[in-house]
Amino acid sequence: MILVLAYCAVLLSFASGLLALLMNQRPVLVKLNEYRFKKFPDSYQFGRSVIEKNLKERRYPHALRRSVFVLLGLSGLFAVLAGLSVLISQDIINDQLSLGLPWLPWHVRFDGLSGFFFLIIGIAVCAVSFYGPGYVSSYKESEHPFAVLGLFTGLFVAGMLLVLLADDAFFFMIAWELMSVASYFLVAFQHENPANRHAAFLYLLMAEVGALAIILGFGVLASFSDGFTFDALRESGLSVTWASIAFVLALLGFGMKAGIVPVHVWLPEAHPVAPSHISALMSGVMLKVALYGLIRFCFDLLGDVHWQWGVVLLILGTFSALGGILYAMMQPNLKRLLAYSSVENIGIIFMVLGLSMIFMANGHPQLAALGFLAAMFHAFNHALFKNLLFLGAGIIQHQTHELNIDLMGGLIKKMPQTSKLFLVGCMSISSLPLFNGFVSEWLAFQTALQVDVLDNGVLRSLIPVSAAALALTAALAAACFVKVFGLIFLGQSRSRHSEKAHEVRDKGMLAGPALLAGLCFFIGIFPGIIIHLINNVSGQLLGQTLPNDTALGWLWLAPVSAEQASYSAPLVLMGALIAGSVCYWFLRRNPLTVMRRAETWDCGFGGLTPRMQYSSSAFTMPIRRIFSKVWIIDEQINKEMQGALDQDVAAVHYQLHIQDHSWPRLYQPIARGVSSLAKQVGRIQTGNIRTYLGYSFVTLIVLLWVIS
Repeated sequence: MILVLAYCAVLLSFASGLLALLMNQRPVLVKLNEYRFKKFPDSYQFGRSVIEKNLKERRYPHALRRSVFVLLGLSGLFAVLAGLSVLISQDIINDQLSLGLPWLPWHVRFDGLSGFFFLIIGIAVCAVSFYGPGYVSSYKESEHPFAVLGLFTGLFVAGMLLVLLADDAFFFMIAWELMSVASYFLVAFQHENPANRHAAFLYLLMAEVGALAIILGFGVLASFSDGFTFDALRESGLSVTWASIAFVLALLGFGMKAGIVPVHVWLPEAHPVAPSHISALMSGVMLKVALYGLIRFCFDLLGDVHWQWGVVLLILGTFSALGGILYAMMQPNLKRLLAYSSVENIGIIFMVLGLSMIFMANGHPQLAALGFLAAMFHAFNHALFKNLLFLGAGIIQHQTHELNIDLMGGLIKKMPQTSKLFLVGCMSISSLPLFNGFVSEWLAFQTALQVDVLDNGVLRSLIPVSAAALALTAALAAACFVKVFGLIFLGQSRSRHSEKAHEVRDKGMLAGPALLAGLCFFIGIFPGIIIHLINNVSGQLLGQTLPNDTALGWLWLAPVSAEQASYSAPLVLMGALIAGSVCYWFLRRNPLTVMRRAETWDCGFGGLTPRMQYSSSAFTMPIRRIFSKVWIIDEQINKEMQGALDQDVAAVHYQLHIQDHSWPRLYQPIARGVSSLAKQVGRIQTGNIRTYLGYSFVTLIVLLWVIS
């Protein structure tokens, strides 16, 4: 029954894509009716015009477009039910499908790890199903056909779900490629823009390079086993050297899809150009599928982990977390900022997974379970608040036609409901208490603080440095999203579009973010629910869980022991409510402090204008000065002079361009090397038939020599 729910989720996502494709029948109908009216020439012109008008007006009725998202929502609902069922029952279900090659059918496995990521995908897809119909209505059908968007969205979701069900390398890679190729077409959906085509090509190129690395990783395991099934790969018995080679290949492949530094460059290019609900699925969900692949490969297929692997993950995660948030702070484009923020959060997850590996390899399984729990919990939380923020960014773009936060401002008065939902996402991603992001980062800190149990002096020195970097990352994240919310929603409008903005009329576009915002707050108050589910996954995968009396209480959360550290979100909520009520009652008693609406205080000068407000670059200037070596900064101040001797300043133009070091120092040299190699290979194309016959003759001689 549980596996049937999972299959239904996959089939419904396929069905949503096929329904969107079948709706695109206008060219076929036009040709059929043209043929029909050609039989009756007198009525041809009149009949053709009537058909064209009807097809143009009724090509995609609102109900049919909504039905595609209804099927997608049902897919998400079944995924949630399947994930919860297998997590609660703690079953491991195996099946076999008569698909694939004749001698290699598809093997299916649905266990706690798959079920947890099914839950993540299901929640995100349900939110998108509410949000999608209103959002896609803004696209012109002639330029951006809904059939393309709906088809590849369904295939994209189906591919992610199939990756989680795959139990052999062959099936896994087919599902992985389905997910990657479908998402490529979604990134390139608005292909009339050259920047979108460039981003889509870069994404597909890096996705295929990553897929090759994953295939090679599976190949290392398969060369020491009797088949391609995961059961056979678990029995491969690799040496430390070959296991490390397989780990590096898997880290490259899955890390490239997850967006870990330095193979992250596709992410800030692709996410901003995709439709917002697709950006939400890619950043909030697809990155977690890559995380699932790495966990499955390292903790399940490879078996025994080594502490050196944990150090690699810890270092890469630290650079990704700190670098991701520093790059995010400098971005004026809202979706690009959110994309770099995903690099930061993936870095945090990798850091804690590295700690889990280190503790496991050094004989501390309970602390390893704590690190695993923190990483999985943060993956779940990131899926919630990052989906919320991307959907909120889509609403803002839909209403203001802007993504540059320097051209927004004052939207809290014009879009009050959106501002409240977006504020919940900002507080969650900033790890403020009472929201889900705080709990998972607090668990990450608790894991790092247990470093004193290790005997290795290098590790005892390295882990506190990473913990300090994590603390700095959390502080910078809070500053980053103070900037985001302040520049977008507070102050005065900075552009005509922002001045004329209003709340979105489609309630579904608010229902999806509202669902995610409610979960961010609910999980922040009652984290024990998700922790209990993750504990079941840890028991299956690691063979170790946290004690029920310390880690899973609904009132107190004490991951190690109550004497060391504990946290009670319900009590914090009660204290906040009491303090707020007392302050409100006290302020209401005094007539001078009663809350009132008034014009913004102008310090006595009067005539406030949007030009007096902080810009994005001005807000981050102190941090840019401190961490100037992190970026390639091109800052120019150009003055326009006037007057007889050009001594009067007519205007001042400020330009700031910030570039990622990865491009000029890593990717551009690779591109130049490939181009140079291609030119050298091109020398063999002489155009002379005698030369080509010589190539054939030499090849024949070499092959005869090899065979003999």
